[in-house]
Amino acid sequence: MAEPAADPRLLPLLLTAVEAAATIAFALSGLLEAARKRLDAVGVCVVAGLAAFGGGTLRDVLLDRRPFFWVEHAAWLWVLLGLCIAAMAVLRARHFAPTERAMQWPDALGLGLFAAGGTQIALAQGLPSIVAVLMGVVTATFGGVLRDIVCNQIPSAFSDHRPYAVCAFAGGWVLVGALALGLPDGSALLLGAGSATGLRALALWADLKLPQWSSGDDAPRG
Repeated sequence: MAEPAADPRLLPLLLTAVEAAATIAFALSGLLEAARKRLDAVGVCVVAGLAAFGGGTLRDVLLDRRPFFWVEHAAWLWVLLGLCIAAMAVLRARHFAPTERAMQWPDALGLGLFAAGGTQIALAQGLPSIVAVLMGVVTATFGGVLRDIVCNQIPSAFSDHRPYAVCAFAGGWVLVGALALGLPDGSALLLGAGSATGLRALALWADLKLPQWSSGDDAPRG
């Protein structure tokens, strides 16, 4: 007996849910970083918005995808503003001091969700796997890069030596491999997102480091 066909509406709904969760996660990372830098209310909202929407916007530009995802779901802009106002009120009332470590965990969640979502969107446009995975990496990393640049620091994705873009790249390939093995689109999406987030969390927990560039000047001299 043939299995019932999957509901074609399920994947778009799941993609929307994944992008919404990733947007909130990255907005939180941007909000905490802006609070850590003691920016004013406008600065907090701008940094949170860049972190939340920067990667997806660049992906949509590269894929010539219109309308942009945050234009198509304009309610997310209100959610972002509400989140910023509520978070600033809570931080001031509780006298909570944001730390770099606190910012890294929502960032890791957003990384995995955006990596998988960006890869899936590019695959749906018929792009080659390597291009689709790179679109996932762009989606997952560019918002954090913009967040750090606006906060006047070298992007942590390039400078803290812990695997970051590598985790997004690996998560994208997990999604591609799961689809090649015949897993349903939704399961492959969640597996790819979980893999990227899990790898980033492991890197933070175990303090894993990528090799650092060295010109040889630091070598001991006899």
